[in-house]
Amino acid sequence: MSAMQGAAAPAAQKLILFDTDIGDDIDDALALGLALSSPELKIVGITASWGDTSLRARLLDRLLFETGHAEIPVAIGPVKHHAGEGVFSQAHWASRQPVRSYPDAVELLLSSIRAHPDALTLIAVAPLTTVAAALDRDPATFHQLHAIVLMGGSVHRGYGDLGYVADHGADAEYNIAMDPEAARKVFEAGVPLFVMPLDSTQIPLDETKRRLLFTAGSPLTDALTLLYHQWSRTTELTTPTMFDAVAVAFALDPSICPVKPMRLTVDERGYTREQTGKPNVSVCLRSDSDSFFDLYMTRLLGQMGPDRRKALIPPGP
Repeated sequence: MSAMQGAAAPAAQKLILFDTDIGDDIDDALALGLALSSPELKIVGITASWGDTSLRARLLDRLLFETGHAEIPVAIGPVKHHAGEGVFSQAHWASRQPVRSYPDAVELLLSSIRAHPDALTLIAVAPLTTVAAALDRDPATFHQLHAIVLMGGSVHRGYGDLGYVADHGADAEYNIAMDPEAARKVFEAGVPLFVMPLDSTQIPLDETKRRLLFTAGSPLTDALTLLYHQWSRTTELTTPTMFDAVAVAFALDPSICPVKPMRLTVDERGYTREQTGKPNVSVCLRSDSDSFFDLYMTRLLGQMGPDRRKALIPPGP
């Protein structure tokens, strides 16, 4: 039985810490929206990682405050940049939040593990700089994580490969390629690691679903609507890909993205290479998009009352 399957046995809330580079692509905010909407999860902290971590933390502060979750601790990770890093598309929304000092993300992660040994799941949807720094600082504590669920890597399918034609092969996926050294440390750490690569996470949020979400009128969907429009204006894109939200969905229901044991290594260019030998990770190569959206949409639309939900459902023929 895997660590995630064992954790799925009901009872208390599942304790998670969410590590994110929110503010560039919109999928981080959409993923956090699912976590905040899921009563099975208790978020013990959120760490802002990669690039301008202080501005990312201000975005998180505003999002948590406006959605009634201001009690969740926010911390900032090491500032690190790369020539190929993304554009902070939601910077304007984040910059409206007042500046304050933030605690150290590495210490928040380690102290959260100490407070909940063998019970904390880390959902990592950013370059793994902060996570690797925690491993370096206190390996013994780090190994008391229950599991890590990460969005990252590419095994058979690269960007834009949705499985309808022959695979064009793996790409250097962003979260791994920005800091390959950090990713290599995490992949080799020996903590149960569940990987959601490009192969299983390129699920588009289509126009019909966007209309339902962005007209729902809850504090959470209102915030996501504004963040979406800033992302869309900056990137000139209209359809988000739900990369990071798949990692949260897996933490909630592993059947959405069944995993298989594999041995993956990280090369210097940020490719995750399949190797022979003893497995070191569990990888989802294909997700169930219908089950994913059944979970995602019902959770976020569940933020409103039943009368409002009914009004959003178009009449049948």
